[in-house]
Amino acid sequence: MTNPYGVLGVSPSATDDEIKKAYRDLARKYHPDNYHDNPLSDLAQEKMKQINEAYDQINKERAGGGSARSAYGTWGAGSSSSTTPEFQRIREAINRNDLDTAESLLNQSRDRGAEWNFLMGSLFYKRGWLDEARSYFQTAVNLDPSNSEYANALSMMQGGGYAYRPYGGSRSVAGSDCDMCDVCRALICMNMCCNCR
Repeated sequence: MTNPYGVLGVSPSATDDEIKKAYRDLARKYHPDNYHDNPLSDLAQEKMKQINEAYDQINKERAGGGSARSAYGTWGAGSSSSTTPEFQRIREAINRNDLDTAESLLNQSRDRGAEWNFLMGSLFYKRGWLDEARSYFQTAVNLDPSNSEYANALSMMQGGGYAYRPYGGSRSVAGSDCDMCDVCRALICMNMCCNCR
């Protein structure tokens, strides 16, 4: 990967909060749900992958090479000291974006408790299926209300998360008054400036 700080548009001396804010702003802008049935959906998906990888890399570096924090912000399938080896493998697969392996392992699991629901929610979130993700996070919180990781995930989803419009309708970007034409122009400009492919 190229310079992860450059991908997020922040300085290497940026604070954790500045990096988190840059990540969230970019994720809102390029999340694939904003490009449903749009010719630029492949470009947006590739850009989102770069943003997630950059954020993961920065968090790994700042943690001293320890286990990665989530690719989704302050919550997600990062590492958890209370997880079983089975669920740890699933978390690692999700963090590697190996979603097919993670889904297969989840489907084989007999333990369908809070952690299983949280990881299934994380998997759906990474795939951009936000309604399903929210439902699994809610179940995880219902099963284990004292788990802050589960509560943070659900809170983020209930706080707006990212725009999710599976059935068309208005295509404005969440939290702004711009339409898809503005997004297309921004993507084209970004592509020209950053040599993105």
